[in-house]
Amino acid sequence: MEAKKKLLDMVRDKIRFKHYSYSTEKTYVHWIKHYIFFHNKKHPVDMGKREIEEYLTSLAVKSKVAPTTQNQAFSAILFLYKEVLSVDMSEWNVQALRAQERKHVPVVLTKEEVHKVIENLKGIYNLVTMLMYGCGLRMSEVLSLRVKDIDLGFEKVYIWDSKSLRDRALPLPIKLKKRIEVQIEAVCELHKKDIENGYGSVYLPFALDKKSPKVKYETKWQYLFPMNNVSKDPRTQIARRHHIHPKTLGRNIKVASQKANLNKRVTSHIFRHSYATHLLQAGIDLRSIQELLGHKSVETTMIYTHVVSEMNKAKVISPLDF
Repeated sequence: MEAKKKLLDMVRDKIRFKHYSYSTEKTYVHWIKHYIFFHNKKHPVDMGKREIEEYLTSLAVKSKVAPTTQNQAFSAILFLYKEVLSVDMSEWNVQALRAQERKHVPVVLTKEEVHKVIENLKGIYNLVTMLMYGCGLRMSEVLSLRVKDIDLGFEKVYIWDSKSLRDRALPLPIKLKKRIEVQIEAVCELHKKDIENGYGSVYLPFALDKKSPKVKYETKWQYLFPMNNVSKDPRTQIARRHHIHPKTLGRNIKVASQKANLNKRVTSHIFRHSYATHLLQAGIDLRSIQELLGHKSVETTMIYTHVVSEMNKAKVISPLDF
């Protein structure tokens, strides 16, 4: 008789069935586990609306988590009840004290500051950051790029199944075309060596691996910015070459900003903010920027009009200087 699966294993199976990312899997499992331990290991089947409200309120009041963190925990719990336990929550109307949300105007870099940071980045990290800024990409999008996503002939970069679930084509910066071409050649050579050494497979999205088992060995599916070393896939334990680790890229950007003597908190996302702001300053209309960024709503993109507005206010002359 087959042993009954543990709850968290059921969660993992459902997440993988729905093709969520590994980072989402880790996050959801963490919050579901935290929720269960908060209620003294009581099984979620025996809990409901009241327990969820108590937990979310505690996160806001006692733990004082950020709104995004509380939303993340709530999303994990919703996934647990709806997708794993098949519980209809439509009539629950969960009411919890929500963490206070603050609207932040994004920090952006001037063009000069962007170039200062980029100048202090070396090798592959220099190219990755330039592509992030040049196309307004999220870190996850630039690192997930495959060789097939670059169209040198039409000078396009294709983003598939991004955060907004809207595929989009972006103009490839002409300044980067030759460097990207060289990078693709380097990936091809590296892939040949991996094949010779008994590796060469790459993680494939959705069920493509099962439908076409040989595709994972094709060069076009290899990551554009691969890691230096082969490592084990945390889900399958298969040794393969993954893309550059996000923490490594983030650390290199931080060091480069320090060398550039910038008194701003520079993260990978600041290049996306700067891209949008600089396009707006150049006269590109908001709808076009929305499509380039892949935002579902133009309201999300409108935050950059506030950034430009604040910049314009800075040009106002004080009456003392009249």
